[in-house]
Amino acid sequence: MRQAGRYLPEYQAVRKKHDFLTMIRTPALAAEVTCQPVEILGVDAAILFSDILVVPEAMGMTLSYRDAEGPSFAAPVRDASAVGRLRRIDPSVSLAYALEAIALTKQRLGGRTPLIGFAGAPWTLAAFMVEGKSSHDAREARRMMYRDPGTLTRLLDETAENVILFLRAQAAAGADALQIFDTLAGLLAPEDYRRFGLPQIRHILASLRDIPVPKILFAKGQGSMVEELAAAGADCLSLDWQTDLGAARRAVGDRVALQGNLDPMTLFAPPERIRERVGAMLQGYGKGSGHVGNLGHGVLPDAPVDGVKAFVQAVRELSPSFHS
Repeated sequence: MRQAGRYLPEYQAVRKKHDFLTMIRTPALAAEVTCQPVEILGVDAAILFSDILVVPEAMGMTLSYRDAEGPSFAAPVRDASAVGRLRRIDPSVSLAYALEAIALTKQRLGGRTPLIGFAGAPWTLAAFMVEGKSSHDAREARRMMYRDPGTLTRLLDETAENVILFLRAQAAAGADALQIFDTLAGLLAPEDYRRFGLPQIRHILASLRDIPVPKILFAKGQGSMVEELAAAGADCLSLDWQTDLGAARRAVGDRVALQGNLDPMTLFAPPERIRERVGAMLQGYGKGSGHVGNLGHGVLPDAPVDGVKAFVQAVRELSPSFHS
């Protein structure tokens, strides 16, 4: 969950020399920061250093990034004509830098650590595309959902097709697993998510069924729908920290693996407290395989590195007793 980032001094050293989008678009830099958490923290997998908004950019939107304001699009998608101007991507052209970053990262990892590729889910991407920037409530996208659901559905469907193309290209480039991030899923009521979130995710996962790598789904804020999410077609369901891990396991059984779900704020605690909370997380899942120890969302920018290291160490030391 967002391994490379501002909490690592080594990342900050690279960031001082290059802006965020330059780092993403420069394969050597992306590979360098992708590998930092593996080399510094000893985590069990690397996550490609990229951003979910590279797909809308490849579809024809103009993306900019300012440290104080975050990402933004110059011309948000607000009507059917704007949706019609979006293009079907060719990842080998418009996202070639990401695919090259995967190849370079795989070389650097040397087969000792798997690499996770990813993309944003259609609803989360569409929310950014309609808002034009980060939003705590996705007001414009939700307004479109009620006033012009046909246009929103068209945008979601077109975005889904491009996500499929990008994820397939990542797997072909060497990604060992693929994750779909629906970080704004919780902004929709469950009945709305069933109409404007899940159908496109099911379509993506069904379209990737022939690719022999694990697929992971993270739908933040929709823990009440864990059984429906588990049936969407992913191999692993990633849970936010507001979802009860034990209840989720009882609900889905052995149908999917579960990933998560420690509160990222726990990393600010003393090492002994982190260890205690990791133990409680593992106990919540219980005995048996099928659990990927992880946070319930990304590492926060100001999280102490020692806290992240304490988390990784605690999982390594405490989890063997739960293995079957």
